[in-house]
Amino acid sequence: MSFSLRDFRVLVSGAGVAGPAVACWLARHGADVTVVEAAPALRTSGFAVDFRGPTHLGVLAAMGVLDDLRAVQTHAGAMSRVDEHSREIFRLPAEFAGGELEVRRRDLSRILYEHGADRVEYRFGDRIAALTETADGVRVAFARGDERTVDLVVGADGLHSGVRRLAFGPESAYVTHLGYHLAGWDLPNDLGADAVPRQYNVPGRMASVSADPREPDRATAFVVFTGPPQDHDRLDVERQKELITTAFAGLGWHVPRLLAGLRDAPELYFDAIAKVRVPRWHTGRSVLLGDAAWGVTLGGMGAGTGLVGAYVLAGELALAGGDHRVALPAYERRMRGYAGRWQRGASPGQFLAPASGWGLWLRDRLLAARPVQSMLIRSVGAVATEADLPDYAARV
Repeated sequence: MSFSLRDFRVLVSGAGVAGPAVACWLARHGADVTVVEAAPALRTSGFAVDFRGPTHLGVLAAMGVLDDLRAVQTHAGAMSRVDEHSREIFRLPAEFAGGELEVRRRDLSRILYEHGADRVEYRFGDRIAALTETADGVRVAFARGDERTVDLVVGADGLHSGVRRLAFGPESAYVTHLGYHLAGWDLPNDLGADAVPRQYNVPGRMASVSADPREPDRATAFVVFTGPPQDHDRLDVERQKELITTAFAGLGWHVPRLLAGLRDAPELYFDAIAKVRVPRWHTGRSVLLGDAAWGVTLGGMGAGTGLVGAYVLAGELALAGGDHRVALPAYERRMRGYAGRWQRGASPGQFLAPASGWGLWLRDRLLAARPVQSMLIRSVGAVATEADLPDYAARV
């Protein structure tokens, strides 16, 4: 084990996926790491995420979490497009829709947390309120009222990153709304849902339901719909539910049952489908990671790319002995091309819920064709693979 970061103080904002991952790696390199998370506990909302190719799986294996994730994989991944009578129109194979390993985001977050909890301090129910660069670090003020000085701040706090807002500028400068919203919630599984998500479409709207085989009594609803930008910070849960109900009112299939479950859902995931573009991921002693730097909501490889970014950021810091002036540009040079591959062409809203009848018909025709499916499988595997990823453990 390397101790090249001994006494190096790091504050990570965000306990989703990239945050706990980079905290694990930094602690392994000897750093003193704290993760601050606005939620009162690990979040249980969110959807399934997948990993594919030797790069994703290699990083998971190096972290020591691959076997734990395989133990909770969904064994799903296929995606079935159905009509209002539940007759299948086409099915995307698991190799495309779910990669080589698919897990629930809540399971991934929990496992990453558990692998670092004995070496990483977690502060739930708190957030960073202010950042001030000093001669020897960054003075951080927390919403609870206390302060501390650290050597580095990592913004791994997602699409609506607070670190990005404080250190780089307002969200409007970096986040582009792509014309869609998405939402997900749990409900009793009285629909016969199984591990294969069934998706029902009309132009501009998609509703889906599936169930985890380990919890067959609970189903997960997932919807995507067109809509103008919203100030998500000002939307309470009841207003979010109202927007979803209005968007899907009057539709057939299982939609009325999904909306009935929405009324009683204690927890709801709701967000815009948006793309993040930040010209420079680091400034001074602050650096962005994962969706805060390169996110596309529901982009397809966000979790895998975030974990690779966590590995690279911690590795470059270890190689540089904590010198942020060397490590942060090296991290950005290595990750720019890799993260940009899938971000450039990602348009999940148009893929899942084409806005016009013509677009929906064309998408269905294309995705039903085996040659198109084979091409998609090959392309996503190539995008996920980075042959030049360093072995930081050996180099440090």
